[in-house]
Amino acid sequence: MYDVIVVGARVAGASTALRFARAGYSVLLLDRARFPSDTLSTHYIHQPGVARLARWGVLDAVRASGCPPLERSVYEVGDVRLDGCSAPSDGYRTAYAPRRQVLDQILVDAAVAAGAEFRDNCSVSGPLFEGDRVAGVLCRTAGGTRTRERARLVVGADGMRSAFARGVGAEFTVHDPLQTCIYYTYWQGLRADFELYERPGRWIGAIPTNDGATLIAAYFPQAEFRRVRGDALSHYLENIRTTAPDLYGRAVAGERVERLRGTGDQQNFFRRASGPGWALVGDAAHHKDSITARGISDAFLQTDLLADCVGEGLHDPARLDEALRRYADRHQEELFEGYRNTLFVSRLEVTPERLAMLRAVRTSASLTSRYFAAAAGGMSTDELYDDELLDLLAAA
Repeated sequence: MYDVIVVGARVAGASTALRFARAGYSVLLLDRARFPSDTLSTHYIHQPGVARLARWGVLDAVRASGCPPLERSVYEVGDVRLDGCSAPSDGYRTAYAPRRQVLDQILVDAAVAAGAEFRDNCSVSGPLFEGDRVAGVLCRTAGGTRTRERARLVVGADGMRSAFARGVGAEFTVHDPLQTCIYYTYWQGLRADFELYERPGRWIGAIPTNDGATLIAAYFPQAEFRRVRGDALSHYLENIRTTAPDLYGRAVAGERVERLRGTGDQQNFFRRASGPGWALVGDAAHHKDSITARGISDAFLQTDLLADCVGEGLHDPARLDEALRRYADRHQEELFEGYRNTLFVSRLEVTPERLAMLRAVRTSASLTSRYFAAAAGGMSTDELYDDELLDLLAAA
């Protein structure tokens, strides 16, 4: 009998196991993949996520992995160029974008060091119920042995297509249409900061990561997915060339070092985040288009929210049920502004109103810093639109 079983050991699951193990609970962490392994990801961790890594004591391991610090952000759209860095989040201005086989393993290792038991190459076939309450999971080990593992709380962290969420009947509370498709690969010999380039119907992101590589991602409207995937590499390169010509020149002067990867399945939703004996975190609970690169940072937010709601009450069924209800209530409330903003950006529309706002922002280093902080989730949109920005917009 464990206190907590976590299904899925990527960033959301491993960090959840870490938080509960650090709180003194017995934790079993399961994943069907063999670790370390890669997964689709833009890698970027915004400043609020970096601050959480620091609080959890694992930021030094990310730094030691050779992942470069990202201290400067560039955003170009129309005639506007913003160049600066985010306002600090709990003292942290720097972002990082580690490869997922690096970051996920760092978090798993930290969870194990805190006392969690980890089993990779272990698939979960479904939840185990006692009445209407989840009481564990049915799983199959790497050797093919079928087992039943029991726990007071089971946390589903098995991604956007979560089988655990389906198994517990976690319905969608918000569900919006697909917005974009993405293709990306890695380049060597390319000097870059965290760089974003936009024009109507197109978006490019450059993100330096481990081993001297830079990820360059190209976004297209979802309506073009079938056409683009027919010759994905040509469309990818043409998007970079026409949207970010300077970046394109730097890229082709270097070397493409990995295959092109992509997806047209970037769902936008919230699921009911908890129920009797269970909770969801990360992409299992909430997923949105990757264009704002908020997935990892928001997974960390959910981890802290769940662990803080449960606190010391896990062994008392009544207190646990109340904590899980509180988690579900706060979950969508905490994440909805970032979701709404992501849906707006992923429309790939360059409106006159947004260009006017960005022209006002670029006149002030302070506003530029606060704009990047709002994009990172470090402050709300209402905080960005303070008297300084409103006065500039009124005078334009």
